[in-house]
Amino acid sequence: MSTVNTPSAPSASSARTPVPPRVPGRLGSLGPVGLVLAGCVSVQFGGALAVTLMPRAGALGVVTLRLFAAAVVLLLVCRPRLRGHSRADWGTVIAFGVVMGGMNGLFYEAVARIPLGAAVTLEVLGPLTLSVLTSRRAINALWAALALGGVFLLGGGGFGGVDPVGVAFALAAGAMWAGYIVFSARTGRRFPQADGLALAMAVAALLILPLGIATSGSRLLDPTTLGLGSAVALLSSVLPYTLELLALRRLPAATFAILMSLEPALAAAAGFLILGQALSAAEAAAIALVIAASIGAVRTQVARVKTPPPAPEA
Repeated sequence: MSTVNTPSAPSASSARTPVPPRVPGRLGSLGPVGLVLAGCVSVQFGGALAVTLMPRAGALGVVTLRLFAAAVVLLLVCRPRLRGHSRADWGTVIAFGVVMGGMNGLFYEAVARIPLGAAVTLEVLGPLTLSVLTSRRAINALWAALALGGVFLLGGGGFGGVDPVGVAFALAAGAMWAGYIVFSARTGRRFPQADGLALAMAVAALLILPLGIATSGSRLLDPTTLGLGSAVALLSSVLPYTLELLALRRLPAATFAILMSLEPALAAAAGFLILGQALSAAEAAAIALVIAASIGAVRTQVARVKTPPPAPEA
């Protein structure tokens, strides 16, 4: 999955941000950029594995297994405290869980219908559009034009050969992804270590569970399906979300968004290597255009924030 920075996304370098605890072991040696890139690779290859599981459990069934297994692992490992949190803390973690559950459910419904690389490319348009629309700089018209050009190429001039329902799910997942980056950063500052992530994952799992049971039923209890679902949970939820949450404590949200903008390319690679979803020249160009638009829009926002106001005349 991908994202670009949104104007409301808080910077991890904010003066109000507490100094985060040092990340232990080998994870800390990667640095925040390495943490994000490792998370990107993990989530895309986990997504490709999830696609292979969908014939056994359905899209919402896979999401249910993924979120439920991830919640169990994180709750056992983190053992988050339930007392001592303010109403605002709980509001933040619940909102994080809602957008996480919605993002996953919508995205998996999309990849059940359209190729993985296309789904991630369309998904990134949600936060990218928000970033462009809320900026007052004229150059953002260029980034919007690049993104639209990418969408045009991806759809072959009109999405006649792409499932429109899958396209709609991918775009809706992109809207949820914009909220994910905001509430992930806020949760990381309000809760120690990965406690907030564990609680939010539990909220997401409880949100999706009734839908998964309704659509997949007893198929969720098949041992092979449970095993593959647990692997998807580790690759697509536990590992990447933990790495991203830790990275956002030490990395400005804009830099995080630029790195996440590379995910359409990683998704295309995972789709090719695991699912045999080869890209045409037009589809590769489309992904390149959307990545360029995402990075350009984020860098424009960063430049606007860093540009000092003109000095008052004497």
